[in-house]
Amino acid sequence: MSIPIEVTVNGQTHQHEVEARTLLVTYLRETLNLTGTHVGCDTSGCGACTIVVDGQAVKSCTMLAAQADGAEITTIEGLATNGELHPLQRGFHEEHGLQCGFCTPGMIMTAWQILENNPSPSDDEIRHGLEGNFCRCTGYDNIVRAVQHAAKG
Repeated sequence: MSIPIEVTVNGQTHQHEVEARTLLVTYLRETLNLTGTHVGCDTSGCGACTIVVDGQAVKSCTMLAAQADGAEITTIEGLATNGELHPLQRGFHEEHGLQCGFCTPGMIMTAWQILENNPSPSDDEIRHGLEGNFCRCTGYDNIVRAVQHAAKG
């Protein structure tokens, strides 16, 4: 069964017919070719698929594309403006907040939500906010520094 949806992703409106069972992460990656959003665990445990839907960080492997009908979505590709990296993207670069990079898009999108809720978080608040995102390469210290770098502007 196909369902018509209309979503605005990174400022651009898209209309498609999707199968009722299509996950939002699959729609973003396979239909819109926005492959920055990663599929890591298929169980919502790792956070690699985190995006922003209507101003809230969401694990896109837990949401059907049909549920996003009418939504405003931002993916990692949508954070940069006019070729200028978002402060979080710059922070991850400047503070070496990534190694393999697989978790990075989800970490950045979750960190976006942290800074939206608290523009000046403590290290402990950042660590708590990132608890639903796993990085298998780092000790998280550089990730926390990257978020602090972005918070300072």
